Amino acid sequence: MFGDWQEALQAEGLPLNPTSTEQEAAAARVTARHADSKEDLVLLLEAIGLPGDDDTLTALLPLVNSSEGDPDMPEQTPQTSNAFEAMALSMHYADHPMAEITEATGLSEDEINALVNAQERQFDADETTGTPASTEETAADSVEQLLAWAETHPTASIRNKAARVRSDLSELTARRATEDAQREAEERVAKLKAELEKAQEDLRAVKAGTHPTPATATAAPTPIRSGLGSGRTREELARIRAWARENGHPVADAGMIRKSVLEAYDAAHQAPAAKAS
Repeated sequence: MFGDWQEALQAEGLPLNPTSTEQEAAAARVTARHADSKEDLVLLLEAIGLPGDDDTLTALLPLVNSSEGDPDMPEQTPQTSNAFEAMALSMHYADHPMAEITEATGLSEDEINALVNAQERQFDADETTGTPASTEETAADSVEQLLAWAETHPTASIRNKAARVRSDLSELTARRATEDAQREAEERVAKLKAELEKAQEDLRAVKAGTHPTPATATAAPTPIRSGLGSGRTREELARIRAWARENGHPVADAGMIRKSVLEAYDAAHQAPAAKAS
């Protein structure tokens, strides 16, 4: 009650500006963040004169701190409660206009700026302590939070889009795992092929007598050998055939050489070596 009627008349003459829709929406979001349940939110909106229709409640439910005691309200996870903030940060760093961010998330411009400043302070603190946050993990968390928000959205088209995105992500994850396994298998095959080629090269060198082995490096002088050419190289067999023809021993151009010819060759070449020693 005014004691002075002059003051009362002046108060009645003050212009009253109706509350804008944006102001009511901001006030409803702030109220939802302080509500503990759906019933609490309805009572608070009714007490302060804000609209509490079904569409408004559906948009405000993700901001409610808790959903206990309401069987009709889907259970909210910590990721869902922060989905709008994560979406706002993601759109901000993707250079979306501020008006588009506020329309998509329902947050005010001041709230978005506060989120960005808090995020930048967190990045600065991580760099100072030497424990920078992983960019890949941060991006994965943002995507998961955005999907969690979309999967509980009241609009069917947004829920369907979230289901398609999650299906595509699962397909891409499986494709990457398959390609990684294929690449590792190809690397192992290439390594084994290289080892096989090296072993084959060593085998050819051993057969040709050009590969030094510990046994041959410390071996005693070659004794007189007998047999049908076993253990002799092609070059040595060719020299035996040439020597046999020069010394009147009949030999064929190919095939096995008789034991007597081999023994004669070995005896002839062993004698000069014994005389020299």
